[in-house]
Amino acid sequence: MALAAALRRSVVVAALGGLLFGFDTAVIAGTIDALRRDFLLSPGELGLTVSVALWGTVAGALFAGFPADRYGRRACLWALGVLFLVSALGCAFAWNWLSLLTFRFLGGLAIGGSSVIGPMYIAEVSPARWRGRLVGVFQIDIVVGILAAYLSNYLVGTMALGDAEWRVKFGVEAAPAALFLLMLVGIPHSPRWLVEKGRLEEARRTLRQIGEQDVDGSLARMVEASRGEHRRGQERLFAGRYRFPLFLAISIAVFNQLTGINAILYYLNDIFASAGFDKLSSDLQAVAIGSTNLLFTILAMSLIDRIGRRKLLAIGSVGMAIALAGVAAIFWSSGHENLLLWLLIGFIASFAFSQGAVIWVYLAEVFPTAVRARGQSLGSATHWVMNAIVSWGFPIVAASSRAAPFAFFACMMVLQLAVVLAVYPETKGIPLEEVDLRSQAD
Repeated sequence: MALAAALRRSVVVAALGGLLFGFDTAVIAGTIDALRRDFLLSPGELGLTVSVALWGTVAGALFAGFPADRYGRRACLWALGVLFLVSALGCAFAWNWLSLLTFRFLGGLAIGGSSVIGPMYIAEVSPARWRGRLVGVFQIDIVVGILAAYLSNYLVGTMALGDAEWRVKFGVEAAPAALFLLMLVGIPHSPRWLVEKGRLEEARRTLRQIGEQDVDGSLARMVEASRGEHRRGQERLFAGRYRFPLFLAISIAVFNQLTGINAILYYLNDIFASAGFDKLSSDLQAVAIGSTNLLFTILAMSLIDRIGRRKLLAIGSVGMAIALAGVAAIFWSSGHENLLLWLLIGFIASFAFSQGAVIWVYLAEVFPTAVRARGQSLGSATHWVMNAIVSWGFPIVAASSRAAPFAFFACMMVLQLAVVLAVYPETKGIPLEEVDLRSQAD
């Protein structure tokens, strides 16, 4: 079945928020040394400079659900585009450390909101049989953004810009942010949100527009699900019926960061430098890792609706545990540094093939429509709280023992494997309304 043009455009545009998410997340890696030097930052202050954006993501993720429910997913995507643009320009022209922290925090708000609203919007406009792959486009765009940031950092680093170099690296993001705002013009509202607001004819038109084959049947299922939720009144997210989806959302978010993924991405250049690589070599190897991330994310997206979310998580847990244990061994022994790049590539490949591909799909699937925005906000906020904690603490712990963080992350991946095999259900190919019913039954 070919995808309707309106559906393709809606997915591509919403997923572009993922590209901005990825770029904003990774660009800091190429500026750390300059920021440390220009602002005379201690390890704790450097950790704050990196993690302040992450505390912004916590706020953005926690509160995104409320305006998404009230004003719609589409309107919120507009607001996020403005925040991305202001943050990029503000960081580029920051006049002191405090102003840099402020604009980094605004960028974090945009990332956190995007991590909730982008996948939710895509899930709500996608047919069940395509949902995993289409929501996965958001994750693909995240890794495209990460690769773009690493490549941009490398290219800017070859221009001999001196003290202005870190400012240009931050400012590059303004271009895709402006493009995102332009492309948002004309995409439709989520049909499920329209049903929640009682705008049934608009929902019907949107379903036709995005190429739904059984418009009446799909609309009837949405209306019935909505009526059932309204009969029960305003649902409390922490009601007993949602214990299981809450556990799934929170646990997958916690494990996502206990892989160490974002600490490694943020401090990648420092990790290579501590193993003896120079600045340009570190930038170039970061590009290689970003390319691996993209390749294996695309591979996972091509398989996620065939072999399922659970198997991807299990396979990736094994690969990450082995790679992280190898990195820890290198730093403990202070030898075999030539293997560091290959182990980190193995780690990134395993992460992209599993947690990276699954998390945003899973968070968009496990809650019913009445609480999906709030549930996904909680899951995403949990992800960002853990991200901030791990990223702030990483340079402090690594200053005492370079091996210790990687050994800890490896142990967490063994624990993740056990939890996935024992508890996690499979959701591939199930309409959102049926996932709702099964989650409530559990």
